[in-house]
Amino acid sequence: MANLRQTPLTCSGHTRPVVHLAFSGITDTGYYLISACKDGKPMLRQGDTGDWIGTFEGHKGAVWGVDLNRQATRAASGAADFNAKVWDAIKGEEIHSFQHNHIVKSVGFSTDSNNLCTGSNEKLLRIFDLNKPDSSPQVIFITFVIFFHACLGP
Repeated sequence: MANLRQTPLTCSGHTRPVVHLAFSGITDTGYYLISACKDGKPMLRQGDTGDWIGTFEGHKGAVWGVDLNRQATRAASGAADFNAKVWDAIKGEEIHSFQHNHIVKSVGFSTDSNNLCTGSNEKLLRIFDLNKPDSSPQVIFITFVIFFHACLGP
């Protein structure tokens, strides 16, 4: 049996520790990677090469959680500035910003990309309907540890 050796990719660009990563599904143009960092600037990269595509500018604090939808057309980020943001991953523009009462630690898209689930230091899950972003989110109170993606459905 041959001894296979892998060389890890090094993706430079962040100025503080990286705290979370998420991958898109496989698209016609490959797959993508988004990174959350304490520098407050989530970065989008080509998944197989690590090549930098762009940086989402707009948070005013450490970014703790990120996600990409399967098609890599939308990105989400949650940060210490008490906001969760949804981005157009193609243009790099902010689409929605959802104010919270504490640090947003986790974000996740539903499989159909119609909902965004957020987890915060308030011990709450919020589910935002992205087709009605001005409506109040569904709120789930957490009294024990649960698997985050359980709120996103099949």
